[in-house]
Amino acid sequence: MSDFEFIFALFGLLLGLSIVEVLGGLARTIEARVRPASTLRIGWLTPLLGIFVLLDLLSFWMAAWVSRGVVGISGLSLMAVTLFASAYYLAAHLVFPRQPADLPDLDAHFFRVRRIVLGVMFGLLICQLAWYASVPKLAVALGHPLALGLTVVLAVLMIAAMLARSERTARLAMIALVLRYLVVYLL
Repeated sequence: MSDFEFIFALFGLLLGLSIVEVLGGLARTIEARVRPASTLRIGWLTPLLGIFVLLDLLSFWMAAWVSRGVVGISGLSLMAVTLFASAYYLAAHLVFPRQPADLPDLDAHFFRVRRIVLGVMFGLLICQLAWYASVPKLAVALGHPLALGLTVVLAVLMIAAMLARSERTARLAMIALVLRYLVVYLL
């Protein structure tokens, strides 16, 4: 087993659980919505946040693959991977409410949790960029104009979604975040 395979087993487990959290929250929400006499309004914002978190999780999963040649086993690397992936789990856990049937509108839930979820993910982006910059083999990729531009767009849109006051502005920012990842994945 290589160093990368050893570390990635832990990373993959925690990121996989994060994906399950988002999908489980979506399933609970759909189940609450289809109950007889349900008045739950799902809206757009929380599902868009869920889609964005899933796409961002895939991005970090891919980033782990890109860094496979420079990852070594140490106590520090195990703690860093655990902390990083655990932060993702926290963000994923908050996307959908535990008891969606108790809420009248999931757009209101979005406005309660968006700064935490997107703030955690923004912090993870900064940590990833700092780590890439500290590893010469990876730092070269950061300077590529396309990578730099896409990262700036991601950061600006995340900040816009965190600061948006209106539902319309938040929806536009979340749609743009999802579309940014879809375009990147399809390139």
